[in-house]
Amino acid sequence: MIQFGTGGWRAVIGDGFTKENIQILSRAICDKMKKEKVEQEGIVLGYDRRFLSKEAMQWAAQVFAAEGIKAYLINKSAPTPLVMFYVMKHEFHYGMMITASHNPAVYNGIKVFTYGGRDADEEQTADIERYINEVTDIPVDEMNYAEGIEKGLIEEIYPLNEYLDSIIDTVDMQKVKNRGLRVALDPMYGVSETSLKTILMTARCEVETIHERHDTLFGGKLPAPTADTLRALQNYVIDRRCDLGIATDGDADRIGVIDDKGNFLHPNDILVLLYYYLVKYKGWHGPAVRNICTTHLLDRVAESFGEQCYEVPVGFKHISAKMYATDAVIGGESSGGMAVRGHIKGKDGIYASALLVEMIAVTGMKLSEIMETIRREYGGMALVERDYRFSPQRKEEIRKQLLEDKELPQIPYEVESISYLDGLKIYLKDGGWISVRFSGTEPLLRIFCEMKDQAAAADFCGIFEKYLAL
Repeated sequence: MIQFGTGGWRAVIGDGFTKENIQILSRAICDKMKKEKVEQEGIVLGYDRRFLSKEAMQWAAQVFAAEGIKAYLINKSAPTPLVMFYVMKHEFHYGMMITASHNPAVYNGIKVFTYGGRDADEEQTADIERYINEVTDIPVDEMNYAEGIEKGLIEEIYPLNEYLDSIIDTVDMQKVKNRGLRVALDPMYGVSETSLKTILMTARCEVETIHERHDTLFGGKLPAPTADTLRALQNYVIDRRCDLGIATDGDADRIGVIDDKGNFLHPNDILVLLYYYLVKYKGWHGPAVRNICTTHLLDRVAESFGEQCYEVPVGFKHISAKMYATDAVIGGESSGGMAVRGHIKGKDGIYASALLVEMIAVTGMKLSEIMETIRREYGGMALVERDYRFSPQRKEEIRKQLLEDKELPQIPYEVESISYLDGLKIYLKDGGWISVRFSGTEPLLRIFCEMKDQAAAADFCGIFEKYLAL
């Protein structure tokens, strides 16, 4: 029942996400650490604001303690990037974060990080699954939590300042102070408020926050920063005349942005904005990395600076690996996750937010003006995203039809190439493309299409929708 997808292990609370499964997974990592002879250094654990997240972290810690492996527990709900930072900075071989990120509130899960603070890659997660299958003594042994603390096998820590200082040291705080920005925050009932407020107020920004309270149901919405979920933030930015609005998902590794005119900026736009800023204004050099469902506008920007943009499968572990291999400036995905060279080896919505604020201050332009400059220079692209649910039987039928038999509908455009790197992706000669793939975190079929205008992208999605009877 414990299988890793593109963003760790996720399951419905009370169904797959149970104390027994959490402790089986923890025991498997104990066995893996002992086999690799890294158990003496211990493991770092963190948790977000989801239902049972704190309890799940403690249940895991009790297993590590029983196996003689010290567990360092971040004792307040914290952003996922903080755990990744601590694993990287203090050279741990493993860390765990209890979160289901942007999934619906009925889900929870666990992300595993490896040496360098990286997301566990496919080889690592397959290895963990093998160790899980070898755990036969169920229920697994656990040590009483208080006993674990008394014996020094469980230690509660809160390294937030260390993480925030690492961001503050890389941002031109004086430029931000000089600009006097008004920023609206929407942590979406998640864990980013303290971190973002501290950074922005240190830079003398005027900060106002909505949806900051602890709500395990996330206000009845997905804790994902999308055009549909950020209506309140849009209105707030307009009403309060803010310079921008910033939102993060449930565990703060993804970002959503509202510009000074109240427009929702798609994560594709944010990725392009940051790469453009880092190369043009900060003088950085290097390629960019994106997954197969992310805008090709990034390719145009990279090419204009004499750089390359690399394409990888969905899953941030692929982006991180390619960034490391190519010394890329930035890597990102259309769902709002992005990483920047010189910081942690994974996505960080808090750091990305700080860079956006710095960008406004350094350029002296409004966010809408910078985006308009890019569109004038490189042209515009329109992305349409659609999700479809299905029965297990229908999933197998679609998989066989598209990926095994490779049957396709009639395509009314000139096709340049077809890829099956991750699901199906069709590249058109005019620069447009469509991707059809199964989600790695939810039971969904996802279609992404980018064309020159919204209507054309919607029509292309409709062709597959009709062909697959979705």
